[in-house]
Amino acid sequence: MDKMREKCRPSDETVNARPFLKWAGGKAQLLDELYKRLPPLFIESGEIQRYVEPFVGGGALFFFLKRKFKINEAFLFDINRELIVGYWTIQRNVNELIDELSIVEETYLKLSEQQRKSYYYKMRDEYNRQKEEFDYTNYNPDWIKRAVYLIFLNKTCYNGLYRLNRKGEFNVPFGRYKKPAICDSDNLIEVSKALTDTEIISGDFEESRKYVQTNTLVYLDPPYRPLNNTSSFTSYSEDGFCDNDQIRLANFFEEMDKKGAYLMLSNSDPKNQDQRDNFFDRLYEGFVVERVRAKRYINRNADKRGDISELIIRNYE
Repeated sequence: MDKMREKCRPSDETVNARPFLKWAGGKAQLLDELYKRLPPLFIESGEIQRYVEPFVGGGALFFFLKRKFKINEAFLFDINRELIVGYWTIQRNVNELIDELSIVEETYLKLSEQQRKSYYYKMRDEYNRQKEEFDYTNYNPDWIKRAVYLIFLNKTCYNGLYRLNRKGEFNVPFGRYKKPAICDSDNLIEVSKALTDTEIISGDFEESRKYVQTNTLVYLDPPYRPLNNTSSFTSYSEDGFCDNDQIRLANFFEEMDKKGAYLMLSNSDPKNQDQRDNFFDRLYEGFVVERVRAKRYINRNADKRGDISELIIRNYE
């Protein structure tokens, strides 16, 4: 996996950023539960010296923490290269991105529903074709167009999903939204501010190990283990994330624990489907394993969306 990094000058400017993408498994609904479980050291001081997030996804917790705390050093990772393209572009060229997105939004909102559908599939096809020759290693002007595709498709596709087929092509169908916020310029500017003093790296979660030190706050939000066979219809990266990866992550958790870092991890609770399933209880035996209530919105069957139990796992009390 190619690494891509950018670190800007630190800034003490107050930010009010929210995730710039809809992201399945996003943590907006769990923020209060996660906040209550932060180490008292950070809550009392209002400052986090070093923050590492190996699966940044939509970044809900990161942006929340940026509103609440002074974060001196932040390192965000994700194996999804498209997602990293979005973060890097907002960090480096947010004004140019807003200009391009504004044109797309204005064009799209003037269309009839049938015209919007055609426009959507045209953009999706262009997005998939661009991937064949796209340079994910070296930042260049093409990244702005790639980020435009990403955000547009995310805001106008069905349920805000990010799903790839076996060829690695984005294949989520058209979503019928009356007035999607394709270009949320105010939030994009806030996101850019939040990323000012942040290092963004494309790669597997294990690549974050060298950034973890004593007292580093590490939040791990991996692709959730499917609750059942029918809930695994989405692939967020071309490599997927299987049970062997969950085991590899648990080993990484133990390794980072020995470094003296503060670790917090979230995942699905297999006991929602089978009370005898102790997969995570066994993996994280010896650590704090808690179950909290949360809502699931991405099930294709609306009748099956609702409150479920999710896991929050920590290496501290």
